[in-house]
Amino acid sequence: MSPSPPYHGPAVRRAVPLLALGALLASSLALAAPPAQAAETLLSQGRPATASSQEGDGYAPSAAVDGNLTGTRWASRWSDPQWFQVDLGQRSDLSRVVLTWEGAYGRSYQIQASDDGTDWRTLKTVTGGDGGTDELAVTGSGRYVRMLGTERSGGYGYSLWEFQVYGSTDGTPPATGAVEVTGSQGNWQLTVGGQPYTVKGLTWGPAIADAPKYLPDVKSMGVNTIRTWGTDGGTKPLLDSAAANGLKVVNGFWLQPGGGPGSGGCVNYVTDTTYRNTMLTEFTKWVEAYRNHPATLMWNVGNESVLGLQNCYSGAELEAQRNAYTGFVNDVAKKIHSIDPDHPVTSTDAWTGAWPYYRRNAPDLDLYSMNSYGDICGVREDWEQGGYTKPYLITEGGPAGEWEVPDDANGVPDEPTDVQKAEGYTKAWNCVTGHRGVALGATLFHYGTEHDFGGIWFNLLPDGLRRLSYYAVKRAYTATAGNDNTPPVVSALAVSPASSAPAGGEFTVRADVRDPDGDPITYKIFLSGNYANGDKRLVEASWRSTGNGTFAVRAPEKLGVWKVYLQAEDGRGNAGIETKSVKVVAPPVTGTNVALNKPTTASSFQPSYGDCPCEPAKATDGRADTRWASDWSDPQWIQVDLGSATPVRKLQLVWDPAYAKSYEVHISDNGTAWRTVHSTTIGNGDIDTIDVAATARYVRLHLTARGTGWGYSLHEFGIYG
Repeated sequence: MSPSPPYHGPAVRRAVPLLALGALLASSLALAAPPAQAAETLLSQGRPATASSQEGDGYAPSAAVDGNLTGTRWASRWSDPQWFQVDLGQRSDLSRVVLTWEGAYGRSYQIQASDDGTDWRTLKTVTGGDGGTDELAVTGSGRYVRMLGTERSGGYGYSLWEFQVYGSTDGTPPATGAVEVTGSQGNWQLTVGGQPYTVKGLTWGPAIADAPKYLPDVKSMGVNTIRTWGTDGGTKPLLDSAAANGLKVVNGFWLQPGGGPGSGGCVNYVTDTTYRNTMLTEFTKWVEAYRNHPATLMWNVGNESVLGLQNCYSGAELEAQRNAYTGFVNDVAKKIHSIDPDHPVTSTDAWTGAWPYYRRNAPDLDLYSMNSYGDICGVREDWEQGGYTKPYLITEGGPAGEWEVPDDANGVPDEPTDVQKAEGYTKAWNCVTGHRGVALGATLFHYGTEHDFGGIWFNLLPDGLRRLSYYAVKRAYTATAGNDNTPPVVSALAVSPASSAPAGGEFTVRADVRDPDGDPITYKIFLSGNYANGDKRLVEASWRSTGNGTFAVRAPEKLGVWKVYLQAEDGRGNAGIETKSVKVVAPPVTGTNVALNKPTTASSFQPSYGDCPCEPAKATDGRADTRWASDWSDPQWIQVDLGSATPVRKLQLVWDPAYAKSYEVHISDNGTAWRTVHSTTIGNGDIDTIDVAATARYVRLHLTARGTGWGYSLHEFGIYG
């Protein structure tokens, strides 16, 4: 699958700028189970089977699910423990397990179920088994079912003539057949094989290799569809896994420039016939490859490109490019229809202002698609006011994005709380279902596991931990809260001091945390430098609990606005995560800054680059928002004339990201003869506070090795007496 950015923005409308655990049952052998219900089905026969071991080539695990009760069998090695498991292909409701033992049977064993083949739930515990046929009534669900043997009956291993699992799927057979947009103006519906189909979807984030692990969980949420941004030769395993779980896929095709980060540059759709032909050929190849795949629901050509073209062009040229782009989308739609008449074609944007271009230039689209977050209910209003004659699908939606929320006191977007995010998904689905006959469903954003800045904002399960938003989507799609164990709820999160945390010092985090199920809570605290240095990773902070929901956290050494994340886990795979910003400032230094506004010179400075001119005097003006910046070469120097011999006790160097890895501090009485009072070769760009016990008129930094490819840059060169 073509790579795509996991987070998208700005996706705007108008403005352009725990799982419920299976019952844990401990019982003796139950040989007289009630008769199977009429809807009960043998699910295991012929399905893939594996085991911890086998006695020899003639005793493979597959022999225990081949339907032959007396002629073939699986047999394990002669040791404890051993296990045998079968993959049912999709998550199923389980009612009965029948084990037909050979002479080597299990005296003690457990029947377990799993959604991913890794995390197991015990459905039945058997002790005192006596062989023969064990018919066990079970309650629970899963894709994988296994027998975990803990005690053999004798000196041999475990041996099963047959291992039979009975139950039913979730009641919704996989949708098959041609996909169509049917109906008439304002009364449309999507059908699959002639049956109504409302898209209850999620955008797909994990690696394709992890699809067998995660798609059973996706299915358990009531999801019937996943959306991708790219389709290529690597897509088939994802389609196969989706089909195995009864899910459909919106197969995306990525076109430049896109609307989100990582769009890959600008294309001239008016003149670049090579790009257009290349993309048309590429898309055609994969439509031919996957048009008959049972998981294919529809084709989606492009993502936010009508909006994204504003990053490449302006004025009349922008208008021409938007017309050319949507005309090309229509060419693709016509080509797809000629190859695959059985699946609709759509195109996604993040601005309803794109729809007039599609209406004018792309009549062969079967429906429109829209990415919309905080303003999702406005999509209906714009559709009605625009007089459009095609239905639409919401291809991304959820809580308000970074581009839609007000800034906090530190001037960065104020991220919604977990509760607000969960409400955002509920609102999104209500807006979709409220536009009956026009909105055909949604693939909400985002089934992702990244545990970083964007992952905390949008992912339903960052680092595999289920959020309140996860359960909000599950309730929306299944219309029931079930008996799920849900995450801790973090509220009233506060940081102090929020706008003046000293670099390398401590600040305080306070919150009220409760767990609805009474589970014990463990905490983690993370920091993100996204706004300070562009690093979106979350790094675990150094912190200590001070009691009553209060924590002392060590501030980063680098200045700027950081995000602090309080993560509360319940030990059941759930987490509540709240975040606030904290502004890290230079730690106060006692005494007087004798360098303030004193004559400052340097070997060089940048006259015009970014925020420059960056003259030497800006390193001694007392302002954190100005800086001196040198040429991009070694060595360089900057010096201050204090006017007369002055006691110097301490230096504080506030580096910009362009820092010194190696430097010396020189002092002089006359500006000619210098003596060294400090040196380092391990500078890291953090604030350097240096003790100096001397008297001098001149203080100079002699900079010999840069820490980056740029020059040297100081926000402040403080000298304290």
